[in-house]
Amino acid sequence: MKQSFDFAQAPGHLVRRAHQISVALFMSELSHEDVTPVQFAILNAVMDTPGVDQVTLANRVAFDAATSGSVIGRLETKGWIRREPDQADRRRKLLWLTNAGHDATLQMKRAVDRVQEKILSPLNPEEAQQLISLMTKLVAGHEQNTPA
Repeated sequence: MKQSFDFAQAPGHLVRRAHQISVALFMSELSHEDVTPVQFAILNAVMDTPGVDQVTLANRVAFDAATSGSVIGRLETKGWIRREPDQADRRRKLLWLTNAGHDATLQMKRAVDRVQEKILSPLNPEEAQQLISLMTKLVAGHEQNTPA
């Protein structure tokens, strides 16, 4: 017989609440930057892999490729991302941070570090590490069982 969860203790509900808290802390800490968590994830990934193509980037940040194009377009409009066609396959778009995008991302990384600390602040260091380990295992387990 399957276990029935009290809604307040249901994993799906708790994940949703944790996500809401995470986004609220992010938006509060970075309100002056006018950037969303997805935009930051894209900027951070481009900083880590300059010249990455849009499809690879979308996979790296776990965001669908079609929608990521409009997010990248907004970052391009802000002057933070430069998008160019790949010389070998002009259908592929390659991405780089502009100088302004690089500076903005570095500044945002410091703020995002503070957000991560605030998210984990109710936990002691061992609990925080355990939570991260369990969440990593949960996500990896579902990703490996989900068809591409």
